[in-house]
Amino acid sequence: MAYNPYMMNTDPLPEPVYIDTSVALHALLDTLRSEKRIAVDTESDSLYVYQEKVCLIQFSTSTTDYLVDPLSGIDISLLGVIFADPKIEKVFHAAEYDVICLRRDYGFEFTNLFDTMQAARILGLPKLGLSSLLEEYFAVTVNKRFQKADWGKRPLSRAMADYARLDTHYLIPLREKLACALEETKRLKVAEEDFLRISRSSSSPNDKPCYTTVRGYHTLDPQQLAVLAELCAYRNRMAFQANLPPFKILSSAALLAIAKAGAASIEELSGIPSLSEKLLHRHAKGLLEAVRLGKTKPPIHLDHRSKPSEAYIARLERLKKWRLQLASEKTVESDVILPREILEEIAKKNPTTEQELALLMQDVPERFQLYRSSILKILKEQP
Repeated sequence: MAYNPYMMNTDPLPEPVYIDTSVALHALLDTLRSEKRIAVDTESDSLYVYQEKVCLIQFSTSTTDYLVDPLSGIDISLLGVIFADPKIEKVFHAAEYDVICLRRDYGFEFTNLFDTMQAARILGLPKLGLSSLLEEYFAVTVNKRFQKADWGKRPLSRAMADYARLDTHYLIPLREKLACALEETKRLKVAEEDFLRISRSSSSPNDKPCYTTVRGYHTLDPQQLAVLAELCAYRNRMAFQANLPPFKILSSAALLAIAKAGAASIEELSGIPSLSEKLLHRHAKGLLEAVRLGKTKPPIHLDHRSKPSEAYIARLERLKKWRLQLASEKTVESDVILPREILEEIAKKNPTTEQELALLMQDVPERFQLYRSSILKILKEQP
């Protein structure tokens, strides 16, 4: 038994089981197949490398915590049968990011998922973070010291392993408490349709121009935008070569300021507040070449969509007002009542029958049953 230095107000926990061999992985698979419910979490290295990857997968049963090491060379794809098994409930906290990462790296499909954070949102709880919920329900205090740690480093320190196991250790009992509350408040079906939507999460194809990741890019004129595009391309090349996230090469604020100034000399670059002397020494040549090249490229004109009709705007405002009022009554965030993208699609398509509305709300059937009459009534109102 080991005491965890990052946890207070609890009994000693048994040591987590570290899975870094094929034999251990197959034994874990046998264990997980026999479980009705398991807790899951992942840790990635997005703050430390150019292309992030899953570096640790944590599982907990009602009795044991497991730390699976994808960097050890074991065949992680074998876990796919667990995530796809509808007879095993997978309990996550803030599942969307984990689902996206696991699907991206291993092609996993997910069924029978329970997300404790989404459950807390639907219940209207004031604090949604796992550490807050653990403190509220189990009087456990977790140190957040390793939230931004480099999980790609090996070997894992004892402290990091202890931190990681806590992300799943209490999820099953937390799930029980939240599920009971969902049933008591008759919100379980709404939660279940959200769990299903989350289980289908995947990363969008990254086909947007790299300059769209720079906050404020839309404030530039077309030629400045062409310069920014070249500056971003330069930063990405440097990040790839160094195997670092682009933001660790140069800040987006610096790129925006350089593009706006059209800096053509080292003197002009040195006037950019967010460019330190060290960065200037390292990147001046590349930045000046990117600016020069951008000025020779065709201007980039942003695609300004046509202005929405007044009728659409009026419908959307009425629906938003209804959603906000209902959210206030239920003490939840407004998108718990109806997700923004569905609300906007309803306002755009303006359905006049239940059949038409049902097609637009096919991903949220419980909400359709609850709100169809109200929505159709609002849509029929005259502005």
